[in-house]
Amino acid sequence: MKKIISFILAAILLLSFTACGQKTDNKNNDTTATEQTESVEKQTEEQTETDGKIVLTDITGREVELDKPAEKIVSCYYISTYAAIALGVEDRLVGIEKKADTRPIYAMAAPKLLELEAVGTLKELNTELVASLEPDLVLLPKKLSDYAGTLDELGIKYAVIHPEDLDSLKAMLKLIGDACGVADKADDLIKYYDEQFDMLADVTKDVQDRTTVYMASNSSYLATAPKDMYQSTLIELAGAVNASDSLEGGNWVDVSYEDILVMNPEVIVIPAKAEYTVEDILNDTNLSEAEAVKNERVYAMPDGLEEWDSPIPSAVLGSMWITSVVYEDLYSFEDFTDDAVEFYSEFYGIEIDKTLITK
Repeated sequence: MKKIISFILAAILLLSFTACGQKTDNKNNDTTATEQTESVEKQTEEQTETDGKIVLTDITGREVELDKPAEKIVSCYYISTYAAIALGVEDRLVGIEKKADTRPIYAMAAPKLLELEAVGTLKELNTELVASLEPDLVLLPKKLSDYAGTLDELGIKYAVIHPEDLDSLKAMLKLIGDACGVADKADDLIKYYDEQFDMLADVTKDVQDRTTVYMASNSSYLATAPKDMYQSTLIELAGAVNASDSLEGGNWVDVSYEDILVMNPEVIVIPAKAEYTVEDILNDTNLSEAEAVKNERVYAMPDGLEEWDSPIPSAVLGSMWITSVVYEDLYSFEDFTDDAVEFYSEFYGIEIDKTLITK
């Protein structure tokens, strides 16, 4: 009997220890599961915070991080101001470049821009004024890069832009679109470019003898766009040939009357805001033997809207305009006018007076 009782007591003790062990293990398992859950939740929160940030890469390859879409922007360059209008974020501008009153499209599409603080030009920037505006982002032209260090010291975020050709224009549009949370609008505008350039290529695909076009500068028609300037690309996209494509350089090149006569362009184009007129060229006896002058094929781009010969959001209209005056039998000026009106309606939200679209 004693042996039986001892055996029973031993069994009870054994069961007690086992139960205690199981309870301890379960407690440990519960703690581990809780810690793992908390860890996963923490990682998810951290990832969400990271995903919420906007990382921009500017033209220099430098990264700029924003916590949220920019609500207050300073544009130091008319091209980035034009871009803000085209992307529908002009109301986020708190400061812009000087001489805003010389840009007709501002008064038409965004008159409130004329009331904003003028922060500077491509030669100087008032960093104290910029700081007082407390911007989320400054769109800084590459020519003002010397002010980057000062902006860093002031804790002001900036992105360097350099829209000097079609690719860098697209890059700027994408950057602004991402910065403002309107990437879809930037994509729509770039898609429009691609569609219109494809249209022009299709319209001129069967042209055997491409028309030579001389693009004069704003200040003088004895200066022209060499092959490396954006204006040369504008001519090529229109299905024509730059009469000055043998000249080197990225800026306007001075030429003589003899040079122009040797080029013998079939068409001469005067950019917007030129300091001379079509009549000045047609009446210049030194150019009387040039084919463009003999056939009176000298045209002036409209100057009541924007500078279509520059890499601006509406620059695609520059190539379309050239095609319409060079190959009017393939793409009429009337069709171009309708397309231009539609462009401004879709991307700028305004109805353009057709009489402003001239040649």
